This record gives sequence, structure tokens and C-alpha cells, in this order.
Amino acid sequence: MLNRLFSNIGAGILGLWLSQRFISGVELKVIPGESSFLGFSFTANWQILILCGLILGLINLFIKPILNLITLPLKALTFGLFGLVINIAIIFGLDILFKELTISGIAPLFWTTIIVLITTNILSLLYPLTFRSFSNRIA
Repeated sequence: MLNRLFSNIGAGILGLWLSQRFISGVELKVIPGESSFLGFSFTANWQILILCGLILGLINLFIKPILNLITLPLKALTFGLFGLVINIAIIFGLDILFKELTISGIAPLFWTTIIVLITTNILSLLYPLTFRSFSNRIA
């Protein structure tokens, strides 16, 4: 469970960073005097990136499985393509939640979702391997 949490958080951070870097229409920047979360004010873009990636990772770990279970009939009817709609909705919700994250348009939202999905899949394959090899060295 802890492996999946770190993998999802890392994939969220990396996916949002790659999206911001390579997709026009995706912007993540601090709003001076307004960027705060739970009483903590942010002054750098990397702080917002880490917070957005953390929230995205937590949503993917705890809320997404519930959404997948609820929408299982729709996913079966669409041969799994409705899962992409769920992921798009999660990224769109993150865009609504953080005013520092701006995704302007459907195409940047789609490509951001694809990048986050790819990074999540790659890190979920690689991350447990690093934990397994690290735990073998300790034992």
C-alpha cells in the first residue's frame, strides 16, 4: 500500500511537471498573496507542483478505485474507455481545486491525462522493484 502511495504521488508530480513543461495550455504558477493551502502559503512553483502531485496521488489511491467500482458497467460497455473519462474528470477536478493550475482547453486536458497515466504505469512497474531490492539488502 505504501509502495502504491509513493508511486502515485511521484507519478502525479512527474506527470504534472512534464505536462506543464511540454504541453501548451498547461500552466502551474504561484499567485502572489493568494497561494495557500490549509494555512501554509506558497512562494515557489515547485511547492505548488508537489502539493498538486500529492493531492493527485491521494485521489488516485483512495477515490479512483471507488469510482472504478461504481462505473464498472460503463467500463464494460465501452471496453474500458470510460476509465479515460474518469481520469480526465480527476485532472479537471484538480484544475478546479487549485487556481494555480491552469489547463486551458480540452486538448491540453486530454494530453495531461495521458501523460499522467503513462507516468503512473511506468512508475508502478519500476517503484516496487526498487523497494523489493532495498528490502532484500536490509534483510
